[in-house]
Amino acid sequence: MKNQVTSFEIDHENLTPGVYIARRDEIGPKVITTFDVRLKAPYRQMPLTPAVIHTLEHLGAVYLREHSSWADKVIYWGPMGCQTGFDLLIAGTWEASDAVPLLCETFLFIANFEGPIPGSEHAWQCGNYRLHDLVGAKREARAFAEVLANWKPQDSIYPTRKDCPNVQKPPTVCP
Repeated sequence: MKNQVTSFEIDHENLTPGVYIARRDEIGPKVITTFDVRLKAPYRQMPLTPAVIHTLEHLGAVYLREHSSWADKVIYWGPMGCQTGFDLLIAGTWEASDAVPLLCETFLFIANFEGPIPGSEHAWQCGNYRLHDLVGAKREARAFAEVLANWKPQDSIYPTRKDCPNVQKPPTVCP
């Protein structure tokens, strides 16, 4: 079986917080750019907690989907299972330099957010509406906004490993 998940070939041991182009997919005549919005350095920083991730997800989604210039292009904003960042899917062919200002605005919005978290007031609004940490989300948003404020194009080049296998062998025996 050929390894189709490009992120499995990134050197996560040397990955730093930043914004990366994870992939571009053509769907008919349209292109979707997937950004890896990496808030934490895997294995060197503690991952985000589920409550912080959930709050960042809610507030980020609200900001991105209401943004005057980007709302009609944002397809998806969601957390990575490894708890170190988010995937942002945007319609069109974009570079990290296009996404960084938008993400900086998004994280500053979160860092300065006051009031009830949208979608967290009633059970009918969210599948786990009580799992939130606004204080923690604001702290992480401030830290990541600082990363983005110091961003340079070379910061968006994925570290790769030369020894990653291109083919994964399936198991020969099932347990």
